[in-house]
Amino acid sequence: STGSIDLIFCEARARPLAGPEVVTRVSALGKATRVILLGDPEDRSLLVGALACGAAGFFTKDASPEEFMEGVEAILAGHYVIARDLVQPTLVRLAGQVPGDSGNPLDQLSAAERTILLMVGQAQSIRTIAANRGISQKTVRNHLANIYRKLELRNRSEAILWSARMGLTAPS
Repeated sequence: STGSIDLIFCEARARPLAGPEVVTRVSALGKATRVILLGDPEDRSLLVGALACGAAGFFTKDASPEEFMEGVEAILAGHYVIARDLVQPTLVRLAGQVPGDSGNPLDQLSAAERTILLMVGQAQSIRTIAANRGISQKTVRNHLANIYRKLELRNRSEAILWSARMGLTAPS
C-alpha cells in the first residue's frame, strides 16, 4: 500500500503484545506512526509506566468521548496527550526523578534492546525471545549483556524487577 498509518490505538493489556511492546516495535520501524494506549481505570500504573516507551497518548477507557477526541486531534497535530485522570500519577512519577535526568532510561537502549527488555519483563525465555525475534540465542544474550550494562543491572532477575517497576511488563 502507498498510504501510511498515522495512528494506532492499542489496548494496554493486549495479547500477544502488550501496549508498551507495540509502542516499542512501532518506534523501531522508524515511521511517524503515533500510538495511543487505552486501559481500564485500574491500569493507571501500567499506562503511566508506559511513558518510557514513547506512546503519544494515554487514556483510560472511562475518559469522556470529548476528552478522547480532543486528545486524538492533538496527537495528530504532533502533541503528546495524557488523560486528565492520569495527570496526577504521571506528575508524581516524574517528581521522583533526579534533576537533569532525561527521565527516560530506555533512551540508552536500542530499539532491539527495548523490545528484548519488554520480553524479559514478560518472563520469556532466551529461546522464546530468539524464536519470536528471528535471531539467535547468542544475539539475545549479547543484547541482554548490553541492557544490564546500560541500566546497571546484574542479572535477569533484576531486569524483570526493573521492568515491573517501570510498568513495562505484560499482565499475568
